[in-house]
Amino acid sequence: MDRSYWQGKRVLVLGMARSGVAVAQLLCKFGAVPLLGDRKTEEQLGESVKVLHSLPCEWHLAEDPMGLLDRCDVLLISPGVPIDSPIVLAAREKKIPVTGELEVASQLANGTLVALTGTNGKTTTVSLLGEIYRAAGRIAYVAGNIGYPLSAAAMESKPEDMLVAEVSSFQLETTDTFHPRVAAVLNVTEDHLNRHYTMENYTAVKRHIFDRQTSADTAVLNFDDPACRAMARGLTARVAWFSRTQTVDSGAFVKDGRIIIRWKGEERPVCGVDEVYIPGPHNTENALAAAMMAAASGVPAAVIRHVLRTFKGVEHRIEFVRELDGVKWYNDSKGTNVDSTIKAVQTMRAPTVLILGGSDKHVPFDALAQEIVKSGQIARVVLCGATASQIEKALSDAGYTAISHADTYPEMVKLCRSLAVPGGNVLLSPACASFDQFTDYEQRGRVFKELVNSL
Repeated sequence: MDRSYWQGKRVLVLGMARSGVAVAQLLCKFGAVPLLGDRKTEEQLGESVKVLHSLPCEWHLAEDPMGLLDRCDVLLISPGVPIDSPIVLAAREKKIPVTGELEVASQLANGTLVALTGTNGKTTTVSLLGEIYRAAGRIAYVAGNIGYPLSAAAMESKPEDMLVAEVSSFQLETTDTFHPRVAAVLNVTEDHLNRHYTMENYTAVKRHIFDRQTSADTAVLNFDDPACRAMARGLTARVAWFSRTQTVDSGAFVKDGRIIIRWKGEERPVCGVDEVYIPGPHNTENALAAAMMAAASGVPAAVIRHVLRTFKGVEHRIEFVRELDGVKWYNDSKGTNVDSTIKAVQTMRAPTVLILGGSDKHVPFDALAQEIVKSGQIARVVLCGATASQIEKALSDAGYTAISHADTYPEMVKLCRSLAVPGGNVLLSPACASFDQFTDYEQRGRVFKELVNSL
């Protein structure tokens, strides 16, 4: 889309969290007039919105946004606003275009855009990929669903830079011209069914990441995931696979304990699986995906090797917090769904007290309960949050009875200290979203770390 499209456009920006503030700034830079909409007051929104006072924005906080539709040319919704919400349906009835922050940022940014999505592993993989590009001498902005909006990166990026975007299914619902040169889907497992209703809908939204790619682009897919394999059918882009369990004709795979990249008729060894600094089979998959995306961008194997050996992981993803009285404490607050927590459980190699529970995504917990029984490493489960009774039923049905309850996080951390044994672990990996008690998984993880560090 021609950037001049936005000149003079009145854009109702609905949702004044980080991405809303960033896209309002970006729209002003390109001559649009943002109408700032949020049900919260400025005082409730806090310091982050103050930067918009110096810009030509219209303020409509703590108002019903429905009354603003007749005053705007475009409705821009935050990822938290469902596409079947009343205001979106009303906008479409009035023939008002509906878009999102990711879509607008991708239109207005300079640089080469690469992007990935998936149910799990997104933040680790996108962070790892950003480090690989930097090690290759590129300026790389790691942005999107990771907490740094792509609009903020678009304010600064230059044509020679890399824009590495973590993309959620909520963001993909409002994409139209979004066009990453290299795009990946890491995996698809049950998540966000309270928003997408069915797995078919959820999977179809994930596949949107490839919609605008051409034969000059690369689509990277997980060969070990049936839903990802099926996505390859009908793609225009060149397909590259990654696999932890199979040799693939074109892509990244493990052979004799080593990561290999086979691409454009050339086979290049990268490093041993045991050399990848971040542990666990799920991180081998993340490393394979990042390595393949980097290789498709022309990064040499030696650079990829160096970063895989040295990258130490991301906050809130099986993050070591401290060791106290012989017990290791881990923060996996980013474990917001069942599959993510299953992967965290599989990395535990000592008797572990596992903390579960949070807000409800309408996803069953049976597979997690079965993995807890199968692993043999979960000595106790402590339940805290709105989904506690659902998880307890799934555990009981699987024959697991070592269950305790806590009402608050301070109470929970004290309980875990009393239950854990020297040489063992305490793992926060809730398998649920955080909105029953916290603003997001980051706040939940930081509160947990503060409580653990205060013991």
